[in-house]
Amino acid sequence: MATIPEAFAAALAHHEAGRLPAAEAIYRQILGADPDHVGALIMLAAIGHQTGHAQAALDLLDRALAVDPAQPAVHYGRALALQGLGRAAEAEAAYRRAIALKPDYVEALHNLAALHQGQGRYAAAIAAYGRVLAIRPDFVDAYNNLGVALRDESRYADAAASFRQGLRVAPDHAELHNNLAVVLKAQGRLDEAVPLYERALALKPDYLGAHDNILMSLNYRAGHADEAVFSAHRDWDRRHGAPRAPAEPAAPRDFDPERRLRIGYVSPDLRQHSVAFFIEPLLAAHDRQAVEIFCYANVAKPDETTRRLQALADHWRPVDRLGEAAIADLVRADGIDILVDLAGHSSGNLLTVFARKPAPVQVTWLGYPNTTGLAAIDYRLTDTIADPPGAERWHSETLEFLPHGFLCYRPPADAPAVGPLPASATGVVTFGSFNNLAKVTPQVVEVWAAILRGVPHARLLLKAGAFADAEARRYFEDRFGACGIAPDRLDLAPQIPGMAEHLAQYHRLDLALDPFPYNGTTTSCEALWMGVPVLTLAGRRHAGRVGASLLTGLGLEAFIAADEDAYVAAATRLAGDLPGLAAWRAGLRARLARAPLCDGAGFARQVEAAYRRCWRRLLDEQRA
Repeated sequence: MATIPEAFAAALAHHEAGRLPAAEAIYRQILGADPDHVGALIMLAAIGHQTGHAQAALDLLDRALAVDPAQPAVHYGRALALQGLGRAAEAEAAYRRAIALKPDYVEALHNLAALHQGQGRYAAAIAAYGRVLAIRPDFVDAYNNLGVALRDESRYADAAASFRQGLRVAPDHAELHNNLAVVLKAQGRLDEAVPLYERALALKPDYLGAHDNILMSLNYRAGHADEAVFSAHRDWDRRHGAPRAPAEPAAPRDFDPERRLRIGYVSPDLRQHSVAFFIEPLLAAHDRQAVEIFCYANVAKPDETTRRLQALADHWRPVDRLGEAAIADLVRADGIDILVDLAGHSSGNLLTVFARKPAPVQVTWLGYPNTTGLAAIDYRLTDTIADPPGAERWHSETLEFLPHGFLCYRPPADAPAVGPLPASATGVVTFGSFNNLAKVTPQVVEVWAAILRGVPHARLLLKAGAFADAEARRYFEDRFGACGIAPDRLDLAPQIPGMAEHLAQYHRLDLALDPFPYNGTTTSCEALWMGVPVLTLAGRRHAGRVGASLLTGLGLEAFIAADEDAYVAAATRLAGDLPGLAAWRAGLRARLARAPLCDGAGFARQVEAAYRRCWRRLLDEQRA
């Protein structure tokens, strides 16, 4: 018979090879012979942790703690188990105890850093990752996680440096390529980002995040042919969606066309996010006699907005810790009639759940300005301005048109009052945009520079998180400089914490310039609510026609340009009419308040009618 050391070595070999049942059996045999064998307790707990049995792992480690309280691995294992049970404060204490016993315990340091990061304590996380890398300079995951923490702190240049250092250690690390691309995109360097996304997907063909990012990037450039964009989205479905299609898609629970419908909204953005400004008025105004509302929240860090939205739902399902199959099973168990995607290919989406067809009718709306490409999604809510005749050709979904615009906006309750026209006091017109910098493409820079050349002494205010870094500011100064615009005519401002403080920055703008071919949405609504007219250029596809949709619904067609020359001419003309701009500023908020754009009840009736049409069509098809 093998000795206990021999048996333990055999168990470790099985464990390292992934043969967990064999390893577990031997660990248990060891504990039968020696109930206080700390190594067996630790490793059996590790199997419990790997297989999702955190409480069982903690019980084993508590036994080990009683035997050897000075063993760092016991405290580390307890921290993992406590973290898995959601007991973050106790987990942190256990990590710290392990580190106190073993100061170079890089695994414990790394996981402590990740714990801080998950709690939004980025400074503490960054410091802990620094300690990890000082001990082990080749720890690739630490470079990756450090870069993400730095990015979340808007330290984009430092984040990029961390990702690049990680790539020097591991040149074929897919996540590092993708995350570096995310940072470059945030800095407005999309041309550098896209090849990195593509490299990440080539290295890891099932990398959903990288593939989503590639599709998202197609919306930022005007040069992509409609057919190529559509084909790219359909390819996503062929690679990731179709393989998940069920043998038996969900069917209607009954065939009553008028009964109360169960509507499920799926989103990672049910939190402080631009999506919340548009989903909240719909949730608040839904007719509960007509629909029963379920929200599937893929939200890792709930906030006050999350709690406010939760109060508006009939049923709230946190799904951030569930796998896609479990979420699909939950949707089926809830008997959802119509499942609504609010994310498309944006970050945190759950399109793989939709691919499993857990609801008989599936719809996409709001969070993504293009087709999803998924055969499993039946409809896309839009309007005839955002998607004019012919757009249906480039959609896998059937377009379901809302008669008074596809959006409804809830203005922030703490928005400051509209201020006077800045140029009335200074005599200098300030154009501006608060959109993310990926939308400020080289083509946009050239057109905005032409506007500045045509309006002597005018200034341009751009506000974005990346401008916290001097590198991003220099990059944009150089781009405008190449177009003949001196840096002293630019004001490149970082993000400002607090909604009221952010909105107050519109007091500095006389006219907002909508980027193209990817327009603003929330930023345009904010500008208009703060009395700042928005000048847009109507493009071919939905992403470039949101501005036209918003402005048409407000009767502001005069601010919609058909091409770049008309856009420059309109900006120049408007800048020369300060009394006109002042008049628009004084009346815009009241105009919005009266418009369908801010009519939650009216919008809810539109959407409910659309859901009912989709439902009746399904029943007709099922009966045929």
